[in-house]
Amino acid sequence: MRLNALKPAPGSKKDRHRVGRGVGSGWGKTAGRGHKGQKARSGGFHKLGFEGGQMPLHRRLPKRGFNSPTRDDIAEVRLGALESLQVSDVDLAALQAAGIVPRKALGAKIIVSGKLSKKLNVKSDVRASKGARAAIEAAGGKVEVVEAQAPAKKLAKKQALDAGPKA
Repeated sequence: MRLNALKPAPGSKKDRHRVGRGVGSGWGKTAGRGHKGQKARSGGFHKLGFEGGQMPLHRRLPKRGFNSPTRDDIAEVRLGALESLQVSDVDLAALQAAGIVPRKALGAKIIVSGKLSKKLNVKSDVRASKGARAAIEAAGGKVEVVEAQAPAKKLAKKQALDAGPKA
């Protein structure tokens, strides 16, 4: 057997219909387009989902649900997963290095799930739920809390409103 002698199995490949090539071909005259109408004309086409001006199905049905583009930015960390950490200082980089949090995560939040017996120091870039904070502190660790500050624009606007109208 040679590569230049390979051919498809007999009957597996059919010649395409050459339409509009005379009555003897079986595809003459209207060439399979039928009589009149938009689809019979040259250049006669419509958009996908077009229903002749009637409101199309994809617009008649209600929209449902929402897919948040930022859903995976903050990763959830279970208390039980922190038990396997080799370091006592828990920050985002340490969680990513241990493979607990994906590399693309922009933040992490510890939730109550599992037991924690190690003493851990949770840095400010990792948040913790109330229950998780209580469990970490009960194990002898501590959670650094940084108050979230409002953006400067909103803060300036709020101060202007509090000052009242200028006389």
